[in-house]
Amino acid sequence: MNVSHVKDLLKERSELELNNPKLYDYWTAFTELLSRDIDQTIEFLDSCTEEEIYWLSEVFEDISYKVNSRAFIDCLKRLENKYPNIDLADDIKSAEDCIDENG
Repeated sequence: MNVSHVKDLLKERSELELNNPKLYDYWTAFTELLSRDIDQTIEFLDSCTEEEIYWLSEVFEDISYKVNSRAFIDCLKRLENKYPNIDLADDIKSAEDCIDENG
């Protein structure tokens, strides 16, 4: 994963208005990039700032569906503890549901 590319996309995404149609392009890009190699993704997420996690959390459910990984769930739980101002409970539940449905 090209971390600097993801961070550039994060910066661009954070500057979009909520109803900008390009928003979906970013969600698709993040989901694709962060689903390729879950170990790299977890390492990346563990190093992200609170603001970066806030923006990326928009696609955690989509990533969960694609990767179906207990390690990803554990990562989300660590992030929830690390950044209690970001509510990741629904994302964690969705990730666990993906494991239950597919696992």
